[in-house]
Amino acid sequence: MLGILQALKHPAREPTAVKNISSMQGTTTQPKDLAALRHAFQAWSNNPDPLTRLTQRLSSTLSLETQLGILAEELASTIPFDALSYRHQIAHRDFVFATGMGGPHRCEYRLNLEGMYYGTLTLNRRRKFSDDELQGIEMMISAAIFPLRNACQYIAIEQTALTDSLTSIPNKRAMDEDLKRASVLADRYGEDYSLILCDLDHFKAVNDKHGHVVGDHLLQLTAKAIENAIRNSDSVYRFGGEEFAVLLPHTGDPEAREVAERVRHAVGSLKVDCGGTELSITISCGVARRLPEENANQWIARADEALYRAKDQGRNCTRVFASIG
Repeated sequence: MLGILQALKHPAREPTAVKNISSMQGTTTQPKDLAALRHAFQAWSNNPDPLTRLTQRLSSTLSLETQLGILAEELASTIPFDALSYRHQIAHRDFVFATGMGGPHRCEYRLNLEGMYYGTLTLNRRRKFSDDELQGIEMMISAAIFPLRNACQYIAIEQTALTDSLTSIPNKRAMDEDLKRASVLADRYGEDYSLILCDLDHFKAVNDKHGHVVGDHLLQLTAKAIENAIRNSDSVYRFGGEEFAVLLPHTGDPEAREVAERVRHAVGSLKVDCGGTELSITISCGVARRLPEENANQWIARADEALYRAKDQGRNCTRVFASIG
């Protein structure tokens, strides 16, 4: 603390322009104002009203799921309901939250703030909501909309950091996090996980001959083709320039090879019109099943070795890293 105070008293000199701003007019603090502030603070902290309690709890987290759970609890303490659900698409991904079992009567709210849409909230109940209850729900939502907006924006920022800007699929940073998580789960529950590394063949020649605009378009088509070829439980990533990766949970070598072959055929069927000429491309795949106690870097290295063999043995093929265990 002493160091901070000293730094404030003796700030470092920097060669920057300083704009003189006139100070605010000084006023004398009135004892009654301080007394009113103390009284308001005591009421705020010791016995908050429902709206204050709601906003206090919501401001304690940026997790949208946690916030919706808090909103459901606070709503239920004032206005009984049988089910609450929330739907929104954030950064091209669906976010769904639901609690309780629905009834025939419902009220639905599109959450809009400053011209932006932040999802749809739906309440269901076996008996009809009264006008007073609907007004109360709207009051609670009005108090919650700003924290919910902040949570949605936080998710969007997180997803942007984990998403490849060209192809809109998860990037290498997202893959690294998922591989670490998969490694923990595999060791904890003894489950099989496999990794496929894919590399477009002769992609540099495509860029050199047709330009980066065509190359970028081909990367986008490749990402979409891989997404369509894999299973719902699998995840695809852009690993590098023309490299892609697929993480397959609950999957051993034979099944992973089948998925890799589907990927290879899907990419091989792509056609791009380049003004009179039709461009096609092939892809090579390397497969590795994770070994017990293996870290993510070791796992990637084995998949990369399998990919290297696919490249070395003629490209447009799949190779599996032979493993024992």
